[in-house]
Amino acid sequence: MDVGKSLSRIDFFMLAAVFVLMFLGVMFIYSSGISSIGVNTSNEYVKQVVRIISGLFVLVFFSLYDIEKIKSISLITYLFLIFVLIYTRLFGTLVNGARSWIYVGGFVFQPSEFTKLTTILFLGKYLDDNQKDIRSLKVFITSFIIISIPFGLILLQPDMGTASVYIPIFLAMLFISGCNIKYLTYLILLGALTLVLTMLPGWETYILQSNNTFVSVLTEPRLILYLIGSITFSILLSLIGLLYFKKEYFNWLIYFFSIIVFSLILSFVAREYVLKDYQIMRLIVFMNPQVDPLNFGWNIIQATTAVGSGGFSGKGFLQGTQSHYQFLPEQSTDFIFSILSEELGFLGALLVFGLFLIILIRGLLILTYAKNNFSILVGSGIIGMIFFHVILNVGMNIGLMPITGIPLFFLSYGGSSLWTALAGIGILQGIYQRRYRN
Repeated sequence: MDVGKSLSRIDFFMLAAVFVLMFLGVMFIYSSGISSIGVNTSNEYVKQVVRIISGLFVLVFFSLYDIEKIKSISLITYLFLIFVLIYTRLFGTLVNGARSWIYVGGFVFQPSEFTKLTTILFLGKYLDDNQKDIRSLKVFITSFIIISIPFGLILLQPDMGTASVYIPIFLAMLFISGCNIKYLTYLILLGALTLVLTMLPGWETYILQSNNTFVSVLTEPRLILYLIGSITFSILLSLIGLLYFKKEYFNWLIYFFSIIVFSLILSFVAREYVLKDYQIMRLIVFMNPQVDPLNFGWNIIQATTAVGSGGFSGKGFLQGTQSHYQFLPEQSTDFIFSILSEELGFLGALLVFGLFLIILIRGLLILTYAKNNFSILVGSGIIGMIFFHVILNVGMNIGLMPITGIPLFFLSYGGSSLWTALAGIGILQGIYQRRYRN
């Protein structure tokens, strides 16, 4: 066996960045368990070491397993995890208000984490098999259904943070596949407008604190119905105009009017039937944490305080106050970045950003070496998943994103998210190792 050739097929830069991040994770999971009097109150760091060791087997397995074989079983794994998500929703363990966990043989798992990868693999297979019709509306809608099933099931748990990860996965894979940009733009505009309309009533109540005529329409079902009806009538007129006059601007009128109608419907459904009160309040305190500083705004205020107090070089390892005095909730998971930034400062945060940048850049380079379209699609989904986790987690730690309870890959305490991330890295390594094969 040619050892030199085997080693040349490993992306050491990516692996080194992953190992350093996991080492930092163990360090600050340990720090999060130290009390104000210097006593260790948690063994989470020991559990995380065990999870890292087991996760390395996951990484090696996926790097050695041929991605073409993974493709052949992608539908089975996708359907199996969908079934597990349904089971979790019905019989899973309730933790922090969400039924997202199941116990198997004394171990606890979060199936929604693993479903990210199975969805990426199956969506990649579907897009690859339908590459000739990739710009068709049929392929776009079918792809959207593939991603919407796990998205909806996870949203019902309810776990808005994990569900939101499926959006960038979908956008990244569809963009790389060559999908019609007009369809992707439609989805982005629809999502953005739905989010704004969902937040507006809370913005009026808690931040504006005065009545606004337009916002009042959004909270009255009868008025919403009238508004939807009038815009739908405009769509019908535009459709008639398109059929008779064949002018392109009628197409665009239908395009934008339909976005408004669907966003009105979705925002009403989200407020009334999908989102819980605490989830809506998370969006409100994102705009102004002082609306509820001792309850829903507490997390974001304490997290930004920890990050800011670290200064340029930090207070020193184990010298942080926000975590050791237990001001930070979920500090070993959602807010691990705040602990790191307080104790290592801006330089520590810069180190974390640099390590993730190495992973993302090397991931993009691996895609240029991929020998088939399926590998490129799957790789783009994995990169999109990692990128969004970093942006959303760091963003909520520094007050630029709403609190969603999403972990920071490789650093946050937890097995399911770590194994998912390492499996993704393993798949990227597998693509890189097979770059010379025909």
